[in-house]
Amino acid sequence: MFFSIKKENLVISNIVLTCFALSLFLFVFNTPVEAQRNEGSVSGIWDFDDGTANDSSNKGLNGVIQGNPKSVSGIAGKALEFNGTTDSIHIPDSPNVNITNIITNRTIAAFFNCKDVSKNQKQVIFEEGGRTRGLVLYVFEGKVYIGGWNRAEYNWTGEWLSADVKSNRWYHVALVIRDAEGKVESDRLEMWLDGRLVEKIDGGQLHPHGDDNAIGSLKQNVVYHDDGGANAGYGDWFHGLIDEVLIYNSAFDQGDFNELVKPLSVEAEGKSTTTWGRLKSQRLTD
Repeated sequence: MFFSIKKENLVISNIVLTCFALSLFLFVFNTPVEAQRNEGSVSGIWDFDDGTANDSSNKGLNGVIQGNPKSVSGIAGKALEFNGTTDSIHIPDSPNVNITNIITNRTIAAFFNCKDVSKNQKQVIFEEGGRTRGLVLYVFEGKVYIGGWNRAEYNWTGEWLSADVKSNRWYHVALVIRDAEGKVESDRLEMWLDGRLVEKIDGGQLHPHGDDNAIGSLKQNVVYHDDGGANAGYGDWFHGLIDEVLIYNSAFDQGDFNELVKPLSVEAEGKSTTTWGRLKSQRLTD
């Protein structure tokens, strides 16, 4: 009788512990992740679903297509395919992007699928500003880079972060400036790739910068990780697909990126237009 009671007690204890562990697991993975996406801070969204470069936010910041990028199936509905030689989109000046306002929080994000990431040539996904102040996302020699600088006012000479990428594969890359001030401080510039924080580095706020902005190429001036700045004029064309480019003047957090990168998991399982359409509708109504 003694040993029987001990055995039964042991079984009950194991059941209780298992239930507790399961409850803890469910609590952790169902706890909401912090999100900072503020629709009042949107500067522009270019989803390319209608085959144009029109802004689908409420800002009306329509892009101007250069060359003849093709409308093709993308990671999220339609995307634009850039030929790497003449195709790009010029984004007009805007108080919410590059003129008038001082930027203390900013998120720039995009899906991209590069034909050849190994090229010994920069392939610009997005750029704004010029040699003195600006931001940039680009591919170069097997890596995707983000960078920012503000060389006047408080002399942020610039910082760049990178991550390894492969050709002919979808990625989601984002640059975040978080709670920046008019001085260089640690952990103000962030790089995110596929919904994961890659690294934080020194940064600061971005003052108005009048040089031109573009998707898929350099429009005017920029500063890269390995030089003092590129010359004015078109160049550094992107070869491949770009989808769902967005700019917000708020700093996204993990919860925001979890939502944005959902199409990557759908793609891995065999994306269908119907599946992504359901996800997209859910995102817009949440």
